[in-house]
Amino acid sequence: MPKKSKYNSSMDNSVLKRLKNAGLLSEQVQDLGFVSTGSYALNKIISGSYAKGVPIGMITQFHGEASTAKTVFATHILKEAQVLGYYTMLIDSENAYNSEFAEHLGIDPEKLIYAAPETLEDCFNIIESTIKEIREVDKDTPIVIAYDSLAVSPSKAEYEAEGYDGNNMQGAIRARQTGNCLKKMNPLMRKHKVAFIMINQIRHKIGVMFGSPETPAAGGRSLDYYLGVNMKTISNKTSDLLKDDNGKVVGIQGKLRNTKNKCSMPFRETTFKLMWNEGLDPYDGLLDCFIADGLIKRGEKQGWFIFEDFKFQKKTFYDKLLTDKFEKLREAAGI
Repeated sequence: MPKKSKYNSSMDNSVLKRLKNAGLLSEQVQDLGFVSTGSYALNKIISGSYAKGVPIGMITQFHGEASTAKTVFATHILKEAQVLGYYTMLIDSENAYNSEFAEHLGIDPEKLIYAAPETLEDCFNIIESTIKEIREVDKDTPIVIAYDSLAVSPSKAEYEAEGYDGNNMQGAIRARQTGNCLKKMNPLMRKHKVAFIMINQIRHKIGVMFGSPETPAAGGRSLDYYLGVNMKTISNKTSDLLKDDNGKVVGIQGKLRNTKNKCSMPFRETTFKLMWNEGLDPYDGLLDCFIADGLIKRGEKQGWFIFEDFKFQKKTFYDKLLTDKFEKLREAAGI
């Protein structure tokens, strides 16, 4: 029988009560809450629950090429946060936020704090000062901040430089400054119950013969270390366009790939569907999630699925999801 360590006996209450700058892990609040993304399937692959979403206390990034719904995801998260009564803030460094479309998706402009700083450093300074000002009057209500986008914000060195020639060092300076800003910002997330949603873009390296030519447009290598969740948005600008009967483009569809996750299992994917007049389809991608969770089984014939004794096809699933036949399924998934 192993001997009891002499160090274990020293872990008594008298010692623990003297701790000033540390505490027990069991005393820490591990779950500060979540904010829905507006998509049940996306909630599932981020948090492991259809009813949760992006984590409060961490940084979540949506990155992808242009016109892949990155800003729409941030807008839906802000809307869901407003429904919960949380503070919401938008950092619009692109100066291209469509307020009319945002209101159409459900954003209340009277409850959205808005800022359009000129430089990267100014963006983070405003975020930090706003968090601290809110906490002076409200110590507990979560804060949800969307930064659109990191790729567009120039560093002060870039902004103050003369001319438009640029040089190879400016990108390195911006990456270093991003790392410095995130290093200072990261401890504030859990301390002040902040969900930080960051939008970034993808660039393609020239002359890459092997491997992926894709690289984040901003942030450098240090960015990955600070992310709690990293989502890549993927949508083809030809085959993924949704058109009405007259051939008019009315939306897009695409995929979301989870490349880092500190909340649940990483490296999972889901689909999304965005209609210009409605926003995100909250149910798109659910069928694949239900199959993965064992809530729905594949039928013997290809293209058919089974829930209890009810057989159906994918094209009819979403039309019937809200009917009585799927009531037990919705209860099991918690939606």
